[in-house]
Amino acid sequence: MMSHIIRRSFIVIICISIVASLDNGLVRTPPMGWLAWERFRCNIDCDNDPDHCINENLFLTMAKHLVKDGYVDVGYNRVNIDDCWTEKQRNNTGGLVADRKRFPHGIKWLANQFHGMGLELGIYGDYGTLTCGGYPGILGHIKQDAETYAEWGVDMLKLDGCNANVSSYSEGYPEVGRALNATGRPIVYSCSWPAYTGGKGNYTLIGETCNLWRNYGDIQDSWDSVKSIIKWYGDNNNMLTLAQGPGKWNDPDMLIIGDYSLSYEESKSQMAMWSIFAAPLLFSNDLRTISNQAREILLNREVIAVNQDLLGLMGKRIYIKPNDLEIWVKELYTSNVLGQYAIVFLNYNINGAPRILEYSPNKLGLSKGDYRLRDLFEHKDLKGIYSGDESFKVEVAPNGVVMLAAKNVGLFWSRSAFRFKDFFNTLTNV
Repeated sequence: MMSHIIRRSFIVIICISIVASLDNGLVRTPPMGWLAWERFRCNIDCDNDPDHCINENLFLTMAKHLVKDGYVDVGYNRVNIDDCWTEKQRNNTGGLVADRKRFPHGIKWLANQFHGMGLELGIYGDYGTLTCGGYPGILGHIKQDAETYAEWGVDMLKLDGCNANVSSYSEGYPEVGRALNATGRPIVYSCSWPAYTGGKGNYTLIGETCNLWRNYGDIQDSWDSVKSIIKWYGDNNNMLTLAQGPGKWNDPDMLIIGDYSLSYEESKSQMAMWSIFAAPLLFSNDLRTISNQAREILLNREVIAVNQDLLGLMGKRIYIKPNDLEIWVKELYTSNVLGQYAIVFLNYNINGAPRILEYSPNKLGLSKGDYRLRDLFEHKDLKGIYSGDESFKVEVAPNGVVMLAAKNVGLFWSRSAFRFKDFFNTLTNV
């Protein structure tokens, strides 16, 4: 088992270097930051609701909270504007214009403000005649809009797919990607392409085109919505695992931790699952009113480290009993050492009491070795070292998770000590 795990890990490393992907060198780990949509939607009524409408003050305020409340310190360095930020009509030269009342200083000024805080600015467009909210789309203006974004200092583009012919995506989304690259400015490219094709599609082409891509419907502020995404990602695990890697990420949509619906345990569950997916960590909430518990979950460095692991592998769902229990395992590459894992036990059983689960490294399919286990939400090690069929126990709350890091204390493979000849022989003997 150990040799198979090691071979698979190194095969992934080789694929990262030889498989074609979007040639912009960006987001080699999943992007992190704040996104407006789920919490603030298309609220443009700044006369009656000035504190919650889509305007430059909202984004500046959230940017300041990212900095002062410690989010930037753990990697959340983006503030992303979503739909409804432009005027309803382009200007007389065909250019996009930010709403003059709600963004009086313009997007370039806002980007400069963010850059001065050490943040990046993301913006929204649509591969169609109109955005989903009815604002100008990019069709007919691809080169012009790409150059506009670059001139404004935009760092990320989310390109939705409303009001367009889905059959044109395979040509249109790559065309926009080429236009962005041609500007010479590094712009992370987020596509909604497979979200409009039922999550299916040519993921080789999608990965060559986009840095990240939505492939499921919009998340809503409910635990049922979170569960439906987790289920779809599990049911399509093999397809999605092959699609992603450094610089190209499956995007299950925003974290809703700190909004209205999720309990404390459900919030930990979403954070754990998005991290085991190696998904973008883009949360949508009101940082002015977020609870201390929600903030603590989002700032959990140990869980974030799993998400940001350099291998960029999506975790594997190794067990499911519908509406009862799921177990996921993700291979990690920490401190130049292979044979490390993250494990999530997700308990859907809501019969009123936590459940006690008993597992061993062998039962989880880990490579041979002696493992030290650490609970990443409790921030403490489990007592003892476990190998083979030696069992450990975890207690998982209803709708909650236990997330463990498993460190193989008997492995000393490192990049500095690993010889290419041995590496080649391992591959040829698979």
